[in-house]
Parts: sequence; structure tokens; C-alpha cells
Amino acid sequence: MMTTETGATAEPVYLGDTATSIMKKVQEITGEIPQKQLTVEDLRRMREPIKRLVEAGRVVAVQEDQDGRRSARITLQDGQLYLHALLRQPTPAHTLQESEVVGVLEPSCTLAFLDLGWAGSTRGRVTIRLTPDTPLARQFVLLCTGQRGHTYRNTKLLVVVDKGHPGECVGAGDYESNDGKGGAPLLPDLKGQYRESRQAGAVLAMGRPGNPRCAQFAITTRDLPDDDQWSYAFGDVVSGLDVVRAAVNHSDIREVTVVDCGVVLPL
Repeated sequence: MMTTETGATAEPVYLGDTATSIMKKVQEITGEIPQKQLTVEDLRRMREPIKRLVEAGRVVAVQEDQDGRRSARITLQDGQLYLHALLRQPTPAHTLQESEVVGVLEPSCTLAFLDLGWAGSTRGRVTIRLTPDTPLARQFVLLCTGQRGHTYRNTKLLVVVDKGHPGECVGAGDYESNDGKGGAPLLPDLKGQYRESRQAGAVLAMGRPGNPRCAQFAITTRDLPDDDQWSYAFGDVVSGLDVVRAAVNHSDIREVTVVDCGVVLPL
């Protein structure tokens, strides 16, 4: 039976076959979809039952390999779908195959994100627009999603260069040893056509592509003088540069961590 807002009893909802499971009947009343594997098309359509599941954190992308199963949360914020880094964690009932989700990332994935935190809390999200079709950008996506087992999640910011001066920037991205001594490339060849930049918010390689630690990256927080340029830029911060600047001004840059990371799904 159902009651109205005034407390009066409404007509009962008839669900037909008494052999139908209680859970299925509840799903018919609430509009809940049954537990199942979803598709990217379900996300594209974003009908109300799917939207409710995503908002409740009950939809993940799963990857299975010889080491077992990992899953990546899919969240909805300001009308955009975010794919978080793959982790070994309990998997909700509503899943997508990670390979299907990754299929929509290339070559159209141009937005990645890093959530920075320190002093026990997440301070904000840094969203980065990547330069399409460059090896460093593709590597950055791999390390934001964890598709190859390694991720920037839980890595520290490493160093501030030229703090308080033109050209100030912060280095990060040592997914191996988290102390600046690691960060080996994931792709065999990172050479490509990269642009130069002198603007704050540029995201660039720490050193020449191909060096032993070129998974490390830098985010610039102050412009360079007009007669100077950074090389090997492969992205730009489009929101959250204030978060990076606040991190730079924290008392110890190595207390700042990437508490989460991922990409915006281009659906």
C-alpha cells in the first residue's frame, strides 16, 4: 500500500505474478534497475535510474587480469562524468567493463584531474586539459586511470622550483618511489611535437621526454619573463590553479598528496 502526502491511503500498486521476487517488485516501484553489467551507452543516455545509481556511487568500471579484479569509481559532478583511478576495492553490483570505458578515452580524452590534499583533508580538484595526440598526454591518462597498474594516486608533490619568483612551478609524479628518484616512463617512445609555454598553469615534462624519470611532471604557478619559455608542455590547468598555488605555499610541499585522480569521460 502507498500513502499520499495527506496521509490518506492510496490505491495499491499491482505487481502481477506472485512468483516475482520481492527485490524485483521493489525495483518496479522505485524505478531501480536490477543488478547487472551496464554499458557505455547506458551512461550516455543517463536515464534517471542510471543517474541515481551513479550519484549513489554504485557504478564502477572493472578490470580483471592475472592479478585479480580492480575497479574504478564513476562519479557525476556538474553534469560531467568522472572516471577515477583503478583500485583493489569491493565492487558494487552495477559494473561496466573497464576496456569498454577506456575505448571512449582515445583519442578524444582531453581532460584529466588531480585531487590535492594536505593536513588530513582534500583541498580541491585540479582539472587539466591535455594536448591531444601527444605521447606525454597519453602517458598522463594512463597514470591518472591506473590502466597499467601504476597511478598518481597517493603520490606526493616533490619540490617547488623558484618559489616566490617568476617561473615558479611544482614537481610531482613519482609513482614508483615517491621521493623524486623514480617515475619511469610507461610508454616506449615519448618523442613528439610538443609546444612551448611561458604561462602559469602549463603542465610539462620534468626533463626531456625519454629520460629515466619522465613520468614525473611539473605544474607552473607563475608566468615566465617574456624572453623565456618552458619546453615539452602537454597540458594546461583549466580549473584549480588556486589549489596548486595554495599547495606551493604550504609549509612542507611533501605533505601535499594526490589523494585521487582520473579523467573526465568524453561521453
